Amino acid sequence: MAEFSIAARIKSIGYALAGIATMLRTQHNAWLHLAATVAVVLLAFALAVPANEWMALILAIVIVWSAEALNTAFERLCDVAHPDFHPLVKQAKDVAAAAVLIAVTGSVAVGLLIFGPRLIALF
Repeated sequence: MAEFSIAARIKSIGYALAGIATMLRTQHNAWLHLAATVAVVLLAFALAVPANEWMALILAIVIVWSAEALNTAFERLCDVAHPDFHPLVKQAKDVAAAAVLIAVTGSVAVGLLIFGPRLIALF
């Protein structure tokens, strides 16, 4: 086991940030997640959402981003493992993409529960 090192931890954070940059450069859906994240944060500030609801929004955002990151990593690993089309690789990629869709659907539900009543009250 390697010894603990602050420098190694800093390098590790750099690798993670490079992964986020790669995801944003290569995945169009990540752009949509970024736009949705910005919109949700701005709307939550504008509507003065209380802390307990911020927690739900943050958790929903983190779940979507985590699912997208894992999906991206999984797709890349599948492409390396089997570059040619294979029906099982397709199914595996489809299931990974389904995880993102499930996360997004849950996040939309959270957003509707938090923002819906406030937006309806404005009109």
